[in-house]
Amino acid sequence: MYFANPPMFGLRSIPFAIVALTIGSLLVASCQPSKPSVKIGINAELTGEMPAVGASCKQAAELFAEQVNRDGGIMVGGTKIPVELSVVDNSCKADQSAAAAQRLISQNGVLVMVGPDASSCAIPAGELAESLGCLMISPWSTNPKTTQDTQTGKPKKNVFRACFTDRFESPVLAAFATKNLHAKTAAVLYDVTSEAPTSQSALFKEAFEKAGGKVVSMETYSTGDRDFSAQLTKIRESAPDIIYLPAPYNDTPLIAAQARQLGIKAPFLGSDAWSSPDIIKLDTGKNLEGSYFCNHYSTEAATPKAKQFIADYTARYGNAPDDVAALTYDAMGLASQSISSAGKVDRTAVRDAMAATRTFEGVTGHFVYPEGARDPEKSAVIMQIKDGSFHWVSTVDP
Repeated sequence: MYFANPPMFGLRSIPFAIVALTIGSLLVASCQPSKPSVKIGINAELTGEMPAVGASCKQAAELFAEQVNRDGGIMVGGTKIPVELSVVDNSCKADQSAAAAQRLISQNGVLVMVGPDASSCAIPAGELAESLGCLMISPWSTNPKTTQDTQTGKPKKNVFRACFTDRFESPVLAAFATKNLHAKTAAVLYDVTSEAPTSQSALFKEAFEKAGGKVVSMETYSTGDRDFSAQLTKIRESAPDIIYLPAPYNDTPLIAAQARQLGIKAPFLGSDAWSSPDIIKLDTGKNLEGSYFCNHYSTEAATPKAKQFIADYTARYGNAPDDVAALTYDAMGLASQSISSAGKVDRTAVRDAMAATRTFEGVTGHFVYPEGARDPEKSAVIMQIKDGSFHWVSTVDP
């Protein structure tokens, strides 16, 4: 509505002093500087192929921020500054992960970026973080390319991880298969369009054959496939002692069900991509019962620090934290420690502080970063799916 002569709506009846005081207060408030905060970006797979991964990442980051802010924030140069999270969904896609990194670093001005988790997302996001000079810590990406400069082969300056890599995980699984499961032959089925499974499969084959075994069938599929009968028929014909399946938690139950329907009885061996409890919910036919996989930590073999985290997370969200949550909590801890050590809110100083980190005690165990390394040396655990839950079997030290 347009007024040629706008009415005063009773303003004349309000004492001038009150009007002046109100306007003055608004002007003073608008001139107040905003409170400083430490901005940490979360680049997570909230939708797409692995939403459970993104949910765990986001929830753990939020828990960490809440706990730190309850105590006043991160100590920076003698002053506690609260943490401010900026969460962006990468939809579990490479291009959107890079776009999310661009948005967090260039537009939102984050000091540190935690995530992505999936290697296919972490690798392109890491390229952006490297070029823009922002510290990135991936909680869950195991592919060596995440922290490696593709041109020189040397470690990136700005990209780190909180987990072990495929170069450690694959030999751990190969040794377990040959020594504990007494497997002499193995078949491998993996997603050729995804970074982590491709890397894990090649390294497992190399390690398994070095340990005296033989890979008798190497089959592939593509992201989004739902019919694996052709690949599984070839695997059945090769009659392996075990089937190595480094597939994500949402693909694995479907593949296992189709394998059992074809009469394949060989046990499955999985990677850390199995770690979400959703894999058990989706395995309605219990086709994965008795299967083993490698993981980053276990609630059954937890340190006192991990037990406290598990209790806090469970109280906050109503379920125990998976490895993605635990690794994200550690990534936040590494970021916080680096910011505090830097003594100022400056990207280069924080990156340098992270690069100077040699050890860290996390909820997923003891971290060792050799000089110049971006990947920690740390333990892995072997887990078994039994009676509808995950059970710790053993811990393997580096």
